[in-house]
Amino acid sequence: MLDYIVVGLGLAGISFCETLEKNQKKFIVISDASQTSSNVAGGLYNPVILKRFTAAWNAKNQLEEALPFYSSLENKLGTQLDFKVPVLRRFTSIEEQNMWFEASDKPALKSFLSTTILPNKNDALDASFGYGEVLGTGRIDTKLLLQEYQSYLRKKEVLIEATFDFDMMKVEENVVLYQSIKAKKIVFATGFGLKSNPYFNYLPLNGTKGELLTIKAPELKETRVIKSSVFIIPLGEDIYRVGATYKWKDKTNIPTEASKIELLEKLNTFLKCDYDVVKHVAGIRPTVADRRPLVGKHPKHNNLFVLNGFGSRGVMIAPYASRELYEFIEKREQLTPEINIARFTKKYFTA
Repeated sequence: MLDYIVVGLGLAGISFCETLEKNQKKFIVISDASQTSSNVAGGLYNPVILKRFTAAWNAKNQLEEALPFYSSLENKLGTQLDFKVPVLRRFTSIEEQNMWFEASDKPALKSFLSTTILPNKNDALDASFGYGEVLGTGRIDTKLLLQEYQSYLRKKEVLIEATFDFDMMKVEENVVLYQSIKAKKIVFATGFGLKSNPYFNYLPLNGTKGELLTIKAPELKETRVIKSSVFIIPLGEDIYRVGATYKWKDKTNIPTEASKIELLEKLNTFLKCDYDVVKHVAGIRPTVADRRPLVGKHPKHNNLFVLNGFGSRGVMIAPYASRELYEFIEKREQLTPEINIARFTKKYFTA
């Protein structure tokens, strides 16, 4: 008898597996890698919504949990995952500079926004009004994390690389049966794949398609993340990730020419050097109408749980939400109401 079956191995699944391991729980993971949002993500952890100069939801608490979490993973997997990199917000006017200073006075942002305007010294970038710097930022190499963690689970022989078949699952009062596997509980951490889950598809998971480009720009020579109408994220060796788009109707993982053109048009407004597009990827972010995660227990089945809805901030949210879910299940502690799926039960669930 296992303690848990975990379905899905993106940032949510990895974070919950790590929480289980730290608590000596026996588990198995089932994943078919069909959801690509964690794999193609920019991987930034940034506590500020730079479009509006506001603090991201619960950012301080999430960062305090996330940074030690990824450091521990680096030690465990023997590879660097966390790259400390400044995030600079490109200003387009004096008005934006003033808005930045006003935001930096707010208690929730005081520790995150530098009050020094940085002049632009890079001829490859058009930034005559300079930059504001966000403090305490970095990038998690999510693609490498997924690869290394899959390898780790394979070596432990606890990873089943297959599509989860709901017809093969039987839910009883104190056990979940799946093929020949018996477990006390099952946690679904499948990202946008939740839409095809007959137990949790009542939840209002919208899904937002995001597309990213990878460019090679030998003349750019930038080591910091630049945020303007798009992000430019340095990956080393003159390679940069550019993104991202937000599309609400298209729910495929197929890159589109329209989004490529959109990204390039925005990039060309401030990037002044030559570059080549070397890659174009897409994924569906698991977004929710109220922009809060989906965490909790099924309204009818006490051994079915969900860990989902992290949107574009999975790097920051996943460790925090995983701990919350674990303590809810094992220690019977209350979930933070903002993330508890109980907030949708009366409106959406029909037994």
